[in-house]
Amino acid sequence: MLTLNNVSAGYGGADVIKNISMQVNSSISIIGPNGCGKTTLLKAIANILPSKGGIEIFGRPFRSMKRREISRSIAMLSQQPSIYFSYSVFDTVMMGRYLQIKGRISDSPSKEDKNIVMRSLEAVNLTEEKDRDITKLSGGQLQRVFLARTLAQEPRIILLDEPTNHLDLKCQIEIIEYLKKWAEESERIVIGVLHDINLAMRLSDNLIVMKNGEIKANGSADDIIADVLLDSTFEIDVAAFMRDSLKRWSMKRG
Repeated sequence: MLTLNNVSAGYGGADVIKNISMQVNSSISIIGPNGCGKTTLLKAIANILPSKGGIEIFGRPFRSMKRREISRSIAMLSQQPSIYFSYSVFDTVMMGRYLQIKGRISDSPSKEDKNIVMRSLEAVNLTEEKDRDITKLSGGQLQRVFLARTLAQEPRIILLDEPTNHLDLKCQIEIIEYLKKWAEESERIVIGVLHDINLAMRLSDNLIVMKNGEIKANGSADDIIADVLLDSTFEIDVAAFMRDSLKRWSMKRG
């Protein structure tokens, strides 16, 4: 379980998210217009961005946990980076083991580390590419490498920050479906910020709608979509976001 109590965070002394409180017991998708604070929320949860308020991970206060413990609890998968080094697929995925390896007497990967990397590559169907230079991969293959690196970290919670942007529709669906299965089979949690409402609903039956740094709705996808699209008390630009997302999906399929 992930628990947030009155969490605020931002940049340059100005809060972008304000007094966010929620409990997450299973995978959930976060949607909302650009600039509403979705990525800032994930960065606060991942300890990338300092925050005020309280965060607990499976009953443990965030601030009482060491960096290595946090890395075993939470991992973040973002969009494909524009700059990356010319490493092999295997070595890139091994980076997910860095904090577990660091501090050992030898500071080198163990047999178990290597086995975890191979299992992670197998999970994303890339074992045959393990010795290839990642600069030689397609965009879809590269994103699967970064997903394998995230899995190699063996987190209990994975945070997705629009990781499927710029990928073809087939690859987007494959990544989301795999993560959904991973979470369900291992009793772990995926929290996804996704720009496409259809991918959000593929990942989770539950949605959070954000606007202006606050949670505007939190519940089942069916209830939220009905409320946002039909209830005049919701902000119109959130409804427009959903309609635009559905339009983009239709265009991709066509």
